Amino acid sequence: MPVHKAVIHADIGLHARPAAEFVRAVTATGLPVTIARPGQRGVDARSLLEVMTEDFERGCEVELAIDAARIPEGRSAEDAEAALSDLGTLLAEQ
Repeated sequence: MPVHKAVIHADIGLHARPAAEFVRAVTATGLPVTIARPGQRGVDARSLLEVMTEDFERGCEVELAIDAARIPEGRSAEDAEAALSDLGTLLAEQ
C-alpha cells in the first residue's frame, strides 16, 4: 500500500477552502486516496464532508494512502506514489 506522510500547513487546517482544494486535487488523480492521523483509520479523501469532519488542524501530521488492491487497472503503484507525493506537497504549500 503506497503511503505518504505530510504535515498540514494551512492556517485554518483542512477546513473550508484548503479542504475543498485538497479534495478537488485528490478527485483529479482518479485514485482512491485516504487521509488519516498516523495509526488511525483513514477516511475517503475524495469526500469534503469526511475530510472536514476529521478536523485536521495546522501542524497535524497525516498519512495519505492508497490500498494497492484498489488501484484502477492501467495505473501503477508508481503512479499512486507520485500522486500521494504531489498531494503531500499541496498540503505543505497551502
